[in-house]
Amino acid sequence: MDFKENPDHAAIREAVAQIAAPYGGAYYTEHAERHEPTTELWQALGRQGFIGINIPEEFGGGGAGLTELALVCEETAAVGAPLLLLLVSSAISGEVLTRYGSERQKKAWLPGMAAGQRKVVFAITEPDAGSNTHQLSTTARRDGDEWVLRGTKYYISGVDEADALIVVARTGTDPASGQGRMSLFLVPADSPGLVANELPVSASLPEKQFTLFFDDVRLSSASLIGEQDEGFRQVFHGLNPERITGAAICVGVGRYALARAASYATTRSVWGTPIGTHQGIAHALAKAKIEIDLAALMTAKAAWLHDRGRPAGEAANEAKYAAAEAACAAVDAAIQTHGGNGMSTEYGLIPLWGIARLLRIAPVSREMVLNYVAQHSLGLPRSY
Repeated sequence: MDFKENPDHAAIREAVAQIAAPYGGAYYTEHAERHEPTTELWQALGRQGFIGINIPEEFGGGGAGLTELALVCEETAAVGAPLLLLLVSSAISGEVLTRYGSERQKKAWLPGMAAGQRKVVFAITEPDAGSNTHQLSTTARRDGDEWVLRGTKYYISGVDEADALIVVARTGTDPASGQGRMSLFLVPADSPGLVANELPVSASLPEKQFTLFFDDVRLSSASLIGEQDEGFRQVFHGLNPERITGAAICVGVGRYALARAASYATTRSVWGTPIGTHQGIAHALAKAKIEIDLAALMTAKAAWLHDRGRPAGEAANEAKYAAAEAACAAVDAAIQTHGGNGMSTEYGLIPLWGIARLLRIAPVSREMVLNYVAQHSLGLPRSY
């Protein structure tokens, strides 16, 4: 175990921070409160090769791994501009298409994704299924040489920014268990029969959420990703990266919030000394710093395991849990440190609370992580 960061990773951190810094917290707050995409930052990172850093070089990417993408996620968040669609387009869709996409699909989509010019979002969640993927009711049925997609998806991020979606649909039923057999499909966002309705949320975020209706959307046979009925296994090659990059964003959000709070606590003086001299302020921030550092270690471990093809489910879940809890605590401590100013748009902390709180729920809730660890790590009876 070598805890000294290698020079390539240090260079990635520095370069991403330099690109993202001119945008930063004020830029993010402005876009978050208007619910407008952070397109300029996305494109700036894409031009320098960081949006597709984990995509193979033969398709225009950086040829690196999830470890490097997690660094990009963390450093953009650490300057105050977290990018939620890095989890979705770069992590889930990028990893799934790289691993399971046909050569035709890879050539058609990966270069544009790597350049930051195209986005492919992910549609799995349904209103009546929640975390129970086996209960997905969206279906894809064969009709000659085509597939016909029908159903509803819920809380799908960034559809208004997307060129395509990876959709998880039921293509059969396992006769032994009665559970659905799933497959993955690459669906152009402008497909006839696909209707996207914005789903209003109260959190201030640049990325919008949508309910999707697939009304007999017809797809060519070439839209199938990987093997038919193997989608449940394939999808976890994307879900673990989503959890790891979500954890990385949380680590970055925590770093940014604590840096703002420490600066404020050092300069703000009410009773003749900086408020940071009082343990009521200092201890809360120090505790949050410790928790962020611990989460960062688990995030790095999970990415390391994924990049080496080792089982990463436990580490990815633990990283996501630890980082989301730590980020919420760090932002809350930062808001409390600022007092009334913590609610001010000028200080830009409330939008950060929104994304940290979202990532405590999604892409998998903290309760489902605890269920996973109880069952798979501790060997306790399944609780659901």
